Amino acid sequence: MSIFKVKVSNNYETIKSLFIDYSQIKGAEGCFVSFEKELADLQSFYNGGALFLGFEDETPVACIAIKKIDDSTCEIKRLYVKPEHRGIGYSRQMLNAALQRAQKLGFTTATLTTRPAVMPVAFQLYTRSGFENLGEENGVVRMRIEIKNTSEK
Repeated sequence: MSIFKVKVSNNYETIKSLFIDYSQIKGAEGCFVSFEKELADLQSFYNGGALFLGFEDETPVACIAIKKIDDSTCEIKRLYVKPEHRGIGYSRQMLNAALQRAQKLGFTTATLTTRPAVMPVAFQLYTRSGFENLGEENGVVRMRIEIKNTSEK
């Protein structure tokens, strides 16, 4: 049986590699505006937030990030689990770890965007986790959660 652990990480090369894998998902292209700038300096781009890796045993198989928007709001970004490791709850564990860390960092609201037509399982996870749908534009749904209400329903 595999052991899965989520850790805050500054292993930028591994994170970058997983972000690039994520960017190859067909239909997700619109999620990667200014992607080259982001990849060029992950430390600065996510300053005030956090980067996470999810490890199955000792192998990195997942990532998620928190980007600071302002003192009370952050954006959850780049939730990705390698395809061969999906369907066993890793995304939920990654999201929960990010929301817990966001709360520790002092954020009271987390936002995100997703493409339900491309990533329906992620959209369902966000909805079950208590994220409010703020509306859709061009296939992109904006969502928000108050950090204190992060338990999955």
